[in-house]
Amino acid sequence: MFVEGENMKILVTGAHGLVGSALIPFLTTEGYQVRRLVRTNTHEESGDILWSPELKQVDPSKLEGFDAVINLAGENIAAGRWTEDQKRKIRDSRVIGTRFLSETLARLKLPPKVFISASATGYYGARDDIIVTEESAPGDGFLADVCREWEAATEFAVKNNIRVVNARFGIILSAAGGALKKMLPPFRLGVGGKLGNGRQIMSWIALDDVVAGLYHLLNTPHLRGPVNFVSPQSLTNWDFTKALGSVLKRPTIFPVPAFVIKILFGEMGEALLLKGANVEPKKLLESGYTFHFPELKEALHHLLGK
Repeated sequence: MFVEGENMKILVTGAHGLVGSALIPFLTTEGYQVRRLVRTNTHEESGDILWSPELKQVDPSKLEGFDAVINLAGENIAAGRWTEDQKRKIRDSRVIGTRFLSETLARLKLPPKVFISASATGYYGARDDIIVTEESAPGDGFLADVCREWEAATEFAVKNNIRVVNARFGIILSAAGGALKKMLPPFRLGVGGKLGNGRQIMSWIALDDVVAGLYHLLNTPHLRGPVNFVSPQSLTNWDFTKALGSVLKRPTIFPVPAFVIKILFGEMGEALLLKGANVEPKKLLESGYTFHFPELKEALHHLLGK
């Protein structure tokens, strides 16, 4: 258990992504010693540890003695159309890297007490009609398949008595990146609107609660396995659209038809924009976590400074 940050050592992959960029300053402020595990094709910064998951290259001695490892690495799933090559990059960046890291950590003389590895609510597939929890079965489709493999890639660490947590992230809201940043320009211009029929469920979470939730995982020893990172208030795309327009004081009368999304973005647009899942953060709530921003309007006011 990490009740005090002093002298606690944390290793983070995906350190320059949306979550990592917010998490590392928070942990540092709390007194943790944080090191970044970065790929060999990036510029080496002081204190960073280099690895190449594709080539299975890392110096194991540099990974000894960390109290926790937080694995956030993965290709951006919304970077472009899902060609076969892009699908391979999305899968491999998650599965190959996580498996290699899991195997490496399990073989250490001084392995970490906890290995927190990112996953996603895409695990559940399209589930607008029912509420799903961590106990629910996986869904169908490309994202569900990737998430199953992604989580299975931590198995070696699980079998070697490392506490493994699979953080299933929903739609992470931040003005600095991700879905919300992409929504802001059209909404600020007054040309935002619902996507498709607007009935698809959006299970979202404010970036502040992602960071605080990960800190909660570090300090809650009984939490292991999948943990849903979503707010308690899932809502439809249409309700999300109205809330964002209200906070920005802009109209939301320009819907984007489903066929336009399919033409522009193909399978990626259909999976990410036209389908959703009604996900409940059961484990976080039952473990005593209190959300900073459980309701959307409150979160948007905070994130957008409105």
